[in-house]
This record gives sequence, structure tokens and C-alpha cells, in this order.
Amino acid sequence: MAITFNNDRPLDIIAIGRACLDLNAVEYNRPLEETMTFRKYVGGSPANIVIGGAKLGLKTGFIGKVSADQHGRFIREYMTNAGVDTSSIVFDNEGRKSGLAFTEIISPEECSILMYRENVADLYLTADEVNADDIKQTKMLLVSGTALAQSPSREAVFKAIQAASAHDVKVVFELDYRPYTWKSDMETAVYYHQVAEKADVVIGTREEFNKMENVEEGTNEESVRRLFRYSPQLIVIKHGVDGSYAYERNGTVHHGKAYKTKVLKTFGAGDSYASAFLYALLQEKTVEQALHYGGASAAIVVSKHSSSEAMPTEEEIIELMANGETHG
Repeated sequence: MAITFNNDRPLDIIAIGRACLDLNAVEYNRPLEETMTFRKYVGGSPANIVIGGAKLGLKTGFIGKVSADQHGRFIREYMTNAGVDTSSIVFDNEGRKSGLAFTEIISPEECSILMYRENVADLYLTADEVNADDIKQTKMLLVSGTALAQSPSREAVFKAIQAASAHDVKVVFELDYRPYTWKSDMETAVYYHQVAEKADVVIGTREEFNKMENVEEGTNEESVRRLFRYSPQLIVIKHGVDGSYAYERNGTVHHGKAYKTKVLKTFGAGDSYASAFLYALLQEKTVEQALHYGGASAAIVVSKHSSSEAMPTEEEIIELMANGETHG
């Protein structure tokens, strides 16, 4: 096994970072300015990942901050009903709002997200609001890159990582790069590298690794060579329809192909990939099997309207792996 977990913990995964609202266009094939109806979901990469994990049967939790209003209460209640332990979600009492995303679905190849991320509650989670005792209860801490974009959320993440390292909790860094939250490419590279060097597992697209390394076009071999100087034991780099590659510290390389599907929209693929990939690792499946789980889960979610609500069951994933076609 590339990663072994401390199995005497009551939680499988606890995530820290962004939980917000997605308003997905109900009307397809038209631009956002002409769209009149939307459907509301919980969004945000780390929130989606633990919701997906809970649907697969994992015991998951979430650390974050939401607005002290109807939207914040909706987020917390939705996640609770999805099976996520929300006892570590705090409400912002200084008037900040939860992040909001409007999604546009013009065609499968042309989707976009209009984000409202100014002064949002999740970026004001403080280190004092992160309880190390919560992190001691889990096998895995999932960190999302967006939470590093500004203080005090940045310091809250580093406190969580410090607690994880002190209590034999594996740290997973899901790069989750969103350009609208960062001031510069150099700032992104500095903080991404600091977390990646401390993580046990790093997951991202090839483009996200380029951002972390502040290069135009890097290679997988260069990326893993740099990171294996530090803590990571497993590095996963995704290449869209060309599938994903997992690199172990011992030099083993695995390739998982992407599954063909009827694509409705492109967003949500990364979150569903991560939830199923991590689920498979926690079930002590091989790294190669975990890549297939992640690829199948991503294919299912991009064929559906939402991200969080579309997260598949294990039965759906197994069926696609057994009967689906792959690219290449």
C-alpha cells in the first residue's frame, strides 16, 4: 500500500475550507444573461468531497465558516442531512456572506462559473476556531487550495496541518486552484508549495501543478521529483480525457483511463474524482483501482446537473467500471 491509515479513528475524512452555494442554470444551451431559472445546491470543493465520501459510506466531517443567515443555515443543514459531521462548522457573526456561484451551461464544451467571493465567510475562519481535538478523531485531513488564498483562513489551515502531523493523521492536499481568489501567481506558488511539502497525498490537474510550480508547462516527472524530496507518499496528476497518473515514492507509476460519458457540464469532476479515489484508498484497494474509482465517479458527475447532489454511490461506480468504455 502506498498509504496506510490509523484505523482506530471514528472519522475517515475531515475537510477544511470552502462550503458555499451553487446556483446551477436549469435552462441549458443559453448564456447566463438570458437564463432565468436556477437550482440551489451546496458547493465548494472540500464540501463536495466530504458529501461524496459520505454517500459512499465514509464517516466524514467538515471544518469551516458559513454566513449567519438563511444561506449558511441551508449549507449546514444540507451537509448534516447528507451524513457529514457539521459540529465543527461555525457561523460568521460579523455580517460576511457565504460564497455564491452561478453556473452557465451553454454546451458540454462551453460551461462557465460566475463567482461572488468578495469578503466571504469561509476565508475568515480563524486558527482559534480550529480545534485540534476534532482532527485527532480522523484518519485523513483534506485541505483545499482555495483556503490558502488569504488570512486568517490560511493560518487556520496551517494549524490543522500541524495538528494532523502531531496525531498521525494523513494530510491530503487537493489543489483546487481558483484564480479569482489569488493576488498573484507567485503568491499561489509559495503557499501551495508550503502545503504540498507537508502533505502525504497531493491531487490536482496538470494545469494546477503548473500553477503550484509557477511554470507555463511542466512535466509530471519534474513535479514528482521535486515533491518526493519532501513528505508526499502519493502524487496524483489528472490529464482530462487522457486519464490520470499516480506516482508512488518507490518509483511505481499507475495510469487510470478516463471513462466515456454523455457530458452535460464540466464542473464537479475534480471533486467527485477525489471523493471516490480517497474512498478506494481507505477501503485498502490498490492505487490503480483507486484511479479507476476516481475516473468513473468523475464521469458520472459531469453527466448530471449538480456537483454535490450528483455524487454517485459505489454501486454506480462499479457498474460504470464494469460496463463503461474508456478513452484511448
